[in-house]
Amino acid sequence: MVRRTKAEAAATREALIDAAEEMFLEHGVARTSLEQVARHAGMTRGALYWHFKNKADLVKAMLQRVHLPFQDLFDQVDTVCPQASPLEAIRAACIHGLEQLETPQKIRVHTILTYRCELFGDIDPQEMEREITEEIFGVLQHYFKMAEAQGQLKNISADVATEMLYALLSGLFHTWIRQPEDYSISQQGRALLDTLLNMMGGTESPD
Repeated sequence: MVRRTKAEAAATREALIDAAEEMFLEHGVARTSLEQVARHAGMTRGALYWHFKNKADLVKAMLQRVHLPFQDLFDQVDTVCPQASPLEAIRAACIHGLEQLETPQKIRVHTILTYRCELFGDIDPQEMEREITEEIFGVLQHYFKMAEAQGQLKNISADVATEMLYALLSGLFHTWIRQPEDYSISQQGRALLDTLLNMMGGTESPD
């Protein structure tokens, strides 16, 4: 009975986040009330407050459901190919991350955070983006430092390499998320990534 109750509670929570995604995408975060989210999910406002203390809590849960820590991408590369060099690990992790962005749910959530989430109350989309930026930047810098120590970088420092790759990824994402149906970010990103990494030091593409 307890196990079923926990499963039901988890299903209720997921259904509320699903409803929030749909309402936030259609109306924007600021213009959507928690009562509207609960009603859209076919539940009471009390059920929503059982799982989320406020709208900011709900927005954070929505983001956490799709957010994969950047380091996890590198851990996956290390598991599959433990002999990968730092630059090869950077390439594989970035490509895998770009491929994951193309799932419908992640497109919805990132569209909401980029275009449908306004600054108000406890919700600060710029702060959320800053936290993600710092995480990505820190991991990239760590691996570029290793590449530098191993002599993989040519005529470029690890810090500059980090800045350049992050600028490429950020620009690619913000251009694509405007019209994600127009092209594949992973395909375009793969070509740009290979070009940049080859300029920095050269990587062997397994494709």
